[in-house]
Amino acid sequence: MDSSSCNHQQISLIQADIKERYKCRHCHLTITSDELGQNGFCPECYETTGRKNHDFDAVETVNSDKVRYRCDGCGVIIEC
Repeated sequence: MDSSSCNHQQISLIQADIKERYKCRHCHLTITSDELGQNGFCPECYETTGRKNHDFDAVETVNSDKVRYRCDGCGVIIEC
């Protein structure tokens, strides 16, 4: 659905991102340290190429006083 024709009647709150996130240098997957697990390799690279890549860059978390919602109908992000 196009966001301009959507009434945004069904929205979901997007929780604040307080966990550290990492971005794979190979496939650019962004993942939390919890999702990365103890193995420490990129699950996307492993699934697609069979390689256990351990090269990640830390992604800065953004602290904001704004509340963000996602429309379930069209996917647009709404900030208040």
